[in-house]
Parts: sequence; structure tokens; C-alpha cells
Amino acid sequence: MEFIESLYQFVRELWPHLVAVTAFVLAVAASAHLVMYKKDTRAAIGWIGVVLMVPIFGAVLYGILGINRIQRRAINLRLHRNHKGGRAKKKAMDPLRAVEFPEAAHLGTLQHLIGKLTGRPLLEGNSVEPLTGGEEAYPQMLAAIDDAQKSIAMATYIFDNDRAGAMFADALERAVERGVEVRLIIDAVGARYTFPSILHRLEKAKVPVARFSPTFLPGRLPYANLRNHRKILVVDGKIGFTGGLNIREGHDAALTPSHPIQDHHFRIEGPVVAQMQEVFVSDWAFCTNEVLDSEIWFPELKTCGDVLARGISAGPDDDLDKLRLTLEGALACAQKSVAIMTPYFLPEGALISALNVAALRGVQVNIILPEANNLTLVKWASTATLWQVLERGCRVWMSPPPFDHTKLMVVDDAWVLLGSGNWDPRSLRLNFEFDVECYGGPFAEHASRLCARKRARAREVTLAEVDGRSVPIRLRDGVARLFTPYL
Repeated sequence: MEFIESLYQFVRELWPHLVAVTAFVLAVAASAHLVMYKKDTRAAIGWIGVVLMVPIFGAVLYGILGINRIQRRAINLRLHRNHKGGRAKKKAMDPLRAVEFPEAAHLGTLQHLIGKLTGRPLLEGNSVEPLTGGEEAYPQMLAAIDDAQKSIAMATYIFDNDRAGAMFADALERAVERGVEVRLIIDAVGARYTFPSILHRLEKAKVPVARFSPTFLPGRLPYANLRNHRKILVVDGKIGFTGGLNIREGHDAALTPSHPIQDHHFRIEGPVVAQMQEVFVSDWAFCTNEVLDSEIWFPELKTCGDVLARGISAGPDDDLDKLRLTLEGALACAQKSVAIMTPYFLPEGALISALNVAALRGVQVNIILPEANNLTLVKWASTATLWQVLERGCRVWMSPPPFDHTKLMVVDDAWVLLGSGNWDPRSLRLNFEFDVECYGGPFAEHASRLCARKRARAREVTLAEVDGRSVPIRLRDGVARLFTPYL
């Protein structure tokens, strides 16, 4: 009994000193971590203030919210993925000849930049065919699957269990029955956008399917991180499809969906298809530990068009910032015009500056956004951001409903970026994306005309309109903008 009383007395006298030492150690450790690893100086100063002003709890809060574990976890994923997919990557790269310079001389520095970023060559001899919505894209994709003789590689963010999903599930089942090697990746969150999930139907049909990064969090998570947002279909290693289309009936106007979605997809043939396949094979190796490196996945590819093209994979790992730097580089090289179509426009400060500098140099910068958006918070936050580009001469247009999910960028009618990436933190930092850059030829002119047609049907947003919002609306939008890093 005396021992317990003595111990109690000792702890009572000593605990203030223990708390002080703990607070000091945590403050020093958190501050040191901030100084060494926090890139944004303003964020570092703010966090140091929290750590010092709120002893112990400030350091704990920084440990929970301030450390970028997303990047660290993604790097671990990529290291594992590269180890498993290294041979396939080498096979995709070795036989293909790089092109030194694109046709447009002033875009030569952009070609050099993206080559340094990606480590992939720019390849000549590709054909790129634009497809409007699921009504054009789905029939061609399904026909390619039905014509497949050796292999089908498919990755998608959303694969709904609806009429569109049923068409693709049936086509993949027929391919398996014919003896075609099929591999399908569906993001674990995207697989749950309908209930019940399409996964049971696919597994029952013996379609080899993998979920990307399974999560225990329930239900649909439109703001989830570390998702595979890529849309890739490669048939027999020769025919590729990529763009913005998920597998869901809303994309297909022919199905007269209750919630239609506008979008564009692209059919690609030529040497760049091997780079599409390389990205898929890397993802599949990560998901399943199976390495796909035989000739049925990587056949010899011949030139078949006049488009110079290169694949750009992006994600919160060793691919971090590749998409953002690509966009900044394209804006820096622009001499006449920039057209941007994106459903989610939440650019960070560096991109806003790049857009404004381009406009101030005399480049015509047109940003085309959807009037109706499927993510309300993103719409509010985006509206709160628009004044920053409007005041420097960029022009913003709102395309009429239905919701336009198209992702496209055209520079000087000569360079095109297409694929899955958006102008928001999710695509630029948090999710895995795949895009293709294309130079010159009739395709670039076609993409430019597509943007012009969209703009002709849209209404222009002025700075006066944005500034004229009521105080409650401006407060609502401004608060939403504070969550931009997480939207």
C-alpha cells in the first residue's frame, strides 16, 4: 500500500515535467519534418504555428493530416509494380523507333520535355480516330472484342452492372469461350457504382478480372484517393481505345439513358499501342503478380497513319507531377491558341499562372467547362476559381447539358492531349491516369474543330458575372474551394 502511495506521489509530482518533455520532443520532431519535407513554404509556416501554439495536439494533428502518406504509399505500389512488370516494359520499348522532332518546329521543346518526363519515345506512324460518346465508341470496342483472336487487355475506372456493362460482359465472355486470353482491371471503388456489382457476373463467366487497390470503405466514393482512373482497351496488342469513357449506359445516347453524359473516346492503331499495353501490363502485374510478356500481348507493330504519338502515365508515385508538368510545358510553348475541355477545373497555383502568362503573351486561351456538373462541390469550387483566370484574359465557356465529361487539350492546332486526366488535384496528384500526346496532321485539326464546335454552342462566362454572385453564393463557393486539394 505504501508503495502504491509513493508511486502515486512520484507521478503526481513528475507528470508536469513529463508532459513538458513530451511536448518539446514532439514539437522539435514535427518542426524538423516540416522544414525538411514540406514543399510549400506557406503551408510549412502555418503548420509550425499550429505545432508550437497547440502543444502535443498540434504535432499529433500534423502527423495525421499534414504528412503526405498518399505519395509514400503509391511509391511502394509502383516499386512493386515495376519489379513485376519490368520485362514487359522492356519488351514494349525496345523494338520501337523514336522520332527526334515533331512537325511543328516550335513544339520541339515540348517533345523534349515530355520525353524527359516519361522516358518514352515519341513514335510516328499512328492513326487516331475520334469517337463521339458511347454511341460511336461502344460498337467499335465491342466489335474489336468480338474479332479478337489472341488477347484482350482492358482497364476501366467504372464498369456498371447495367445495359452497357452487360454488353461488354457478354462480349468478354464470348472471347473467353473462343480461347482468347482476356485480362480485365476494374477499380475497386468504380466497381461499386452499381449494386449488385458487375464482378459476380464476370467471375461467373470465367472472365479473369482484378480489382485495383481493394478498399474496405463502403459504397461509392467519388472523392476516394489512389484510384485507377485509366481507360484502356487493347485488342490483340494492335488496336487500342482510350479517352474519357467508362463502361456505363449514361455514356451511350443510343440507350436513351435517364442521366446522359457527353464524352469522347479514341481508337488508336500503330506503334504507340505498345505503350498503352505497357501501362496495362504494369497495372495487371501489380494487381495479380502475373507478368504478361509474350508475343500475344506485344506483337510487332507496323505504321498505319500520320500521327506522332506518345503515352503519358501519371500517378501519385514516381509518375507524380508528369501530367501537371506536361500541361505547363504545353502552355509555355503555345504561340497562337489553347483550347481546353475538362469536366473538372480546379487548377493549382502553378497552372493558373501558366494559363495567365499564356493569355498575357497574346495566346487565345479558351476553357470549355460543363454548365451542369455531376459533382456539386467541384462545381462550386471551380466557380470560385474562375476569376483568377478571367481577370488575365483567359476566356471561359459553359457547354449546355447534358454533363460533358470530355477531356481534351489542343495547342496551336498542332498538338493534342487526350485521355483520362482532368484539370484537378485528383488527376494531377492523387489518381492513376493515362493520356496520349499527338502532334500534327489532320487529327490535330479535327480536334481543334471539335473544340470550336463545342465553344459555338456554349455561353461565355464573364468576370462581371462571377463577381456579381450574391454574397451567400460567393461564401458557399469559397468554402468549397478550401477543399480543393481533396476534390
